[in-house]
Amino acid sequence: MSPTKTKGSIDTPPRAPSPVHSFGTLAVHAGSPHDPTTGAVIESISLSTTFAQTGVGKPVGAYEYTRSSNPNRDNFEQAIAALEHARFALAFASGSATTATILQSLAQGSHVVSVSDVYGGTHRYFTKVAETHGVQVTFSPSLETDVAELIRPNETKLIWIESPSNPTLSLVDIRAVATIAHQHGILVVVDNTFLSPYIQNPLDLGADIVVHSVTKYINGHSDVLMGVAAFNSEDIKDRLSFLQNAVGSVPSAFDSWLAHRGLKTLHLRAREASCNAHLIATSLAASPHTLLVNYPGLPSHPHHAIALRQHRAGLGGGMLSFRIKGGPEAAEQFCQNCNLFTLAESLGGVESLCEVPSSMTHAAIPREQREAAGVFDDLVRISCGIEDGEDLKRDVLQALERAVVWPKVNGKLATNGHA
Repeated sequence: MSPTKTKGSIDTPPRAPSPVHSFGTLAVHAGSPHDPTTGAVIESISLSTTFAQTGVGKPVGAYEYTRSSNPNRDNFEQAIAALEHARFALAFASGSATTATILQSLAQGSHVVSVSDVYGGTHRYFTKVAETHGVQVTFSPSLETDVAELIRPNETKLIWIESPSNPTLSLVDIRAVATIAHQHGILVVVDNTFLSPYIQNPLDLGADIVVHSVTKYINGHSDVLMGVAAFNSEDIKDRLSFLQNAVGSVPSAFDSWLAHRGLKTLHLRAREASCNAHLIATSLAASPHTLLVNYPGLPSHPHHAIALRQHRAGLGGGMLSFRIKGGPEAAEQFCQNCNLFTLAESLGGVESLCEVPSSMTHAAIPREQREAAGVFDDLVRISCGIEDGEDLKRDVLQALERAVVWPKVNGKLATNGHA
């Protein structure tokens, strides 16, 4: 141990070599070899579940059984590793399966510190499942301020960050938290789903593992259920790949192929979605019908300075949320009055979506905990797609007018009618 190293701290593992090419070039070419036999430019889908062997225990190539490894999954993992500046990546059957596998890698009696404002499925796993196998989770609404005090010596093994958080778009200074965590020998996981590798690379900011729901921006077409984790540590690779194979929560070859195809246009989609979200957030912030707009790309966002440091070109991403005047009824009416934004859960697809988190994605979280994290019944979450931005803006503003103003007008008309 070096004289300057704190006892119990962890060393940063060797990083992946700096990429030679820029993001768009890597997105198209990483993990995409030409077929050596046919010359096919696009990989074929390897649907076989088993692979021939020339002798007992002597596979023809690198594959034996598709749960353990598959050509399409391998190619996708290589592409993700390249885009997240990681040495390794492992794909799973869903984002939730990725979360579960990481938590299952912890020993019984472990303690985790997490941001309060997390995806509802993550909160459900932390509070309903992890606890049953002896892993406790403490939630904090102000992680950067509280993390040192929340660490339990010899028990805390993991810090869980969502930045931006879901659904209030709060940001965390990843490097600041990672510095404190590593001094205590604690790993840092960042859920990067809301931004994608194009806008943010948490491993470059000191995180140990970055996770994604591939279902969202990476695949980008709302037709794949999948997750992925990327990292640099050999030890983490050994632990997670063992569980990936032992538990068997792996994506199909077809889903891996589809997600890899979607990944090739990620930079184009993420840029357009961010531009659209900025346009809509600016319009909502100027409207008299909103109480609050959460979008890290706006200078008014309390963590805008972090966005400028951590995000590519200070982009705010394609997600935003806002509180609407008129309560939960107005929130529901807004979603129902949108014509281009589909009322549906999920996010990150080419199409725009809207939802009310308190009744949909975050309904399983107790009301008191939800509101403490800023998830009120009048909060609307928007996922901006890649449609024409002006069309989306007009749709949002007309839906806002119909949800907030029309009920008041109709109420006055009804009152006058009874006068």
